[in-house]
Amino acid sequence: MLELIIDTPPALTNESWRARGRCRDLVGTLTPLFFSEDFYEIARAKAICSACPVMNECFEAAKARHEPWGVWGGELFENGQVCRDKRPRGRPPKRPRPQLIIEEVPLPPDLVRA
Repeated sequence: MLELIIDTPPALTNESWRARGRCRDLVGTLTPLFFSEDFYEIARAKAICSACPVMNECFEAAKARHEPWGVWGGELFENGQVCRDKRPRGRPPKRPRPQLIIEEVPLPPDLVRA
């Protein structure tokens, strides 16, 4: 009998940290937020990540999996690479836009886990 052995990186096999993530609401309500194209939603997803106890584990696992897009560990991935700033399409503005400061919007009480 031929046995196939696949060498899987440790980041892919030991992901018990996922259960402690702030984004895990067990019903997928927040999932679209982390894969949005809207700048405000991306900023909100990053704000949720900023207070997450497993932010570093999430980021490292996303890098190991070569995630193609989305917010992982507080960073935006595009085409498998960390994207520092997402630019809107079209020409840049003639006058600089004010810096966005987005605070985390509290989750509804029925979605908060203890």
